Amino acid sequence: MALRITVIGTGYLGAVHAAGMAELGHDVLGVDVDEHKVATLNDGRAPFFEPGLEPLLAEHVGSGRLRFTTSFSEAAEFGDVHFLCVGTPQQPGSGGADLRYVHAAIDALAPHLHRPALIAGKSTVPVGTAEQLAARVAAAAPAGEDVHVAWNPEFLREGFAVEDTLRPDRLVFGIRDAVDAAVLERVYASVLQVATPLVVTDLPTAELVKVAANSFLATKISFINAMAEVCEAAGADVVQLSQALAHDERIGGKFLKAGLGFGGGCLPKDIRAFTARAGELGAHEALNFLREVDEVNMRRRTRVVDLVRSLLGGSVLGSKIAVLGAAFKPNTDDVRDSPALNVAATLHLAGAQVVVHDPQANANAAARFPTLTYSPTTADAVAGADVIVLATEWEEFTSLDPSHLGQQVAYRRIVDARNVLDPQRWADAGWAYRGMGRPAPTATIPAPMQRLIAGASWPAPATQLSAAPTH
Repeated sequence: MALRITVIGTGYLGAVHAAGMAELGHDVLGVDVDEHKVATLNDGRAPFFEPGLEPLLAEHVGSGRLRFTTSFSEAAEFGDVHFLCVGTPQQPGSGGADLRYVHAAIDALAPHLHRPALIAGKSTVPVGTAEQLAARVAAAAPAGEDVHVAWNPEFLREGFAVEDTLRPDRLVFGIRDAVDAAVLERVYASVLQVATPLVVTDLPTAELVKVAANSFLATKISFINAMAEVCEAAGADVVQLSQALAHDERIGGKFLKAGLGFGGGCLPKDIRAFTARAGELGAHEALNFLREVDEVNMRRRTRVVDLVRSLLGGSVLGSKIAVLGAAFKPNTDDVRDSPALNVAATLHLAGAQVVVHDPQANANAAARFPTLTYSPTTADAVAGADVIVLATEWEEFTSLDPSHLGQQVAYRRIVDARNVLDPQRWADAGWAYRGMGRPAPTATIPAPMQRLIAGASWPAPATQLSAAPTH
């Protein structure tokens, strides 16, 4: 049976959730204070790039099942269930979560709630927030304690968010009343029919699930990146190391991939907020390890810059560097805390001429770092480059042909910051290849062909191959 659902906040999480709820058969009203965003969504268009979202928006806006508004009074009158999907960014100058948007949304909605309703939080918040919001709602809503607060954390992966909404790997309901669980079961009835795992728990546990999951993933990523540092010191190969570890069923291979590290709008700020909240609760020692997880992650960006410098003889000043990728991961245009964009900006500040290309994120990157140069194509970005940095593993970049690409650059030098290329293939095509925690490969093709590929004069020492021009 369809419910009338509102989604408060139509950013990345909210827009996807609103479209997903409509796809599950509910009547949905999205609410946002941004009039331009509301107008865009009411046209059936997505205000950001997410595979599969725009067709879903167009279908359900067109059918009348989904619409958007700026009116909280309209939302309160319309909805039986109100999903809270606003952002919780990192506080300026602090690791803690900034809850101003959460509080603003509750303060705007609650005074209009004249009948029983359920507010279900999906935003990632510090543990204890739900109880505070319940008291805030009870004091401000005309319906008082007949308005309940539950927590239903999201587990969306950017690039797969539509799939994760419609076919989640688990559902978590944090509740204070069994009636609230029954309401949420109606919301997700079609999802639960296919035996999706469901955990019904208390509010604090539900709030902890998302930050605990993100902290575990961040720890696993930083672990293998710490191993990459050891591999570089020992002359070992972190890719082969991770392959061997992945065969251990206790460890597994997911997220065990060394490279430039994690970024985006979730993992970095979530582990910092989790650490800050643990300190507030008097459990600061329990999460001290997350500080090192964060530090290892940030060191990866510095390491990429160091690898570029090493290929250029110690200085990037005056060199042209093509950075392939600006989004923090492929299949998104999100550049929040993007390692790729951070590397590009650092190289620019060091005096390099940096040209960035990303299939989707150029506009968002330019809004954050307007002093960088952005190219509409890979070919334009790499033309005449002294070094290429593969910083985001878009398929467009991972499938590049080293021989063809070598004809476009000034020098065949590449830093594979995501460890997604075949080092030997690139070395055999005359490239000086540097990966993250990997030994530099040696070309296996005959020496005369090496010289021909590199454009060096005869006889050319093998050491000149890394710096030889292509033409």
